[in-house]
Amino acid sequence: MGPKDRQPDKLIRLSKSCIGNAEKQAVLGVLDREYLGMGAEVQEFEQALTEFFGRPAICVANGTAAVHLAVQACGIGAGDDVLVPSLTYVASFQAIAATGARPVACDIDAATCVLDWRDAEKRLTEHTRAVMPVHYGGSVGDLDGIYAFANRHGLRVIEEAPHALGTTHHGKRVGAFGDVACFSFDGIKNITSGEGGCVVTDDPAVAFRIQNARLLGVENDTDKRFAGERSWQFDVTAQGWRYHMSNIMAAIGLEQLKRFPELAATRQRLARLYDELLRGHPRIRPLARNYGDVVPHIYVVRIDGLADRSRLQARLLEHGIQTGAHYQPNHVLSLFRDSRALPLPITDAVFPELLTLPLHPDLSEQDVEFVCQCLQARLND
Repeated sequence: MGPKDRQPDKLIRLSKSCIGNAEKQAVLGVLDREYLGMGAEVQEFEQALTEFFGRPAICVANGTAAVHLAVQACGIGAGDDVLVPSLTYVASFQAIAATGARPVACDIDAATCVLDWRDAEKRLTEHTRAVMPVHYGGSVGDLDGIYAFANRHGLRVIEEAPHALGTTHHGKRVGAFGDVACFSFDGIKNITSGEGGCVVTDDPAVAFRIQNARLLGVENDTDKRFAGERSWQFDVTAQGWRYHMSNIMAAIGLEQLKRFPELAATRQRLARLYDELLRGHPRIRPLARNYGDVVPHIYVVRIDGLADRSRLQARLLEHGIQTGAHYQPNHVLSLFRDSRALPLPITDAVFPELLTLPLHPDLSEQDVEFVCQCLQARLND
């Protein structure tokens, strides 16, 4: 039966939360104890993540808060520049801008859609303080080259890793090495806590600043919260935000982290199946990924000569297939458009041809086969 003959009996969702009874029971446990803020569950989740990464993890309200706090904690602010690929969700740019710093849009490598450090090097100024590689689709790209570039120029490296939880590089998990790494646990990421995120670093000064800043800058309030107490007398010496994680989020996250091996393996298996089914098509190019190392959050293909992505998406939706376009480049947004900036020819050429296909652990192999069948049929029309 071809795609023209199949009536969609369900929507094949682009992405979704994948939770079970254990997560629901964990939330009910928090509700029964009636301590919903930052307390014992958050402490336990931080400890579990610290074991997972092999170095300190600090939990926060969401992934954007993680990036904002990481940039701030590295001492970056007004008058400073941060190099970041334009092909990322606007959260990356907004988090940098929230510190008063300027996000400097950089180009990508066409095969991986990850930051091209050679292009970033062209955009260096005396104000550049950090580089922020974005691990698009779970891939780290030339991360060794990025760190070597940063070391040559005395830059901090703040890894935007919401797509890359569980991805390994040289046998080590992203976040287990390097300078600072930021993760998101929102509803559709590799694990979820409903919302939430974390910053991972072994720089004690950065970690301490983040711990305080997530609690409005109240110094040493973390220990009080973990003990179920409040700081009634305290000092504040730096800008802080209400960015702490709640026990409800952490309870979900703890159960998801237990399931991570299963969730990760499913994502990798489905991505490999996509690669196998699409690789021979003359126009469809899966992004360069080794799914032995990469745990993908999204699955993206580049379609040569794609002139009308919206029309293709509408045709696929007629068959019950949701698709996406990750992400509208930031240098075209009014707030971040910079007439002085160097052009970004790779980003401008690649983005119109990118299409994100459904990927989540509740997807079946039959779903993937049907998506590939429909996509190829529509391109052959």
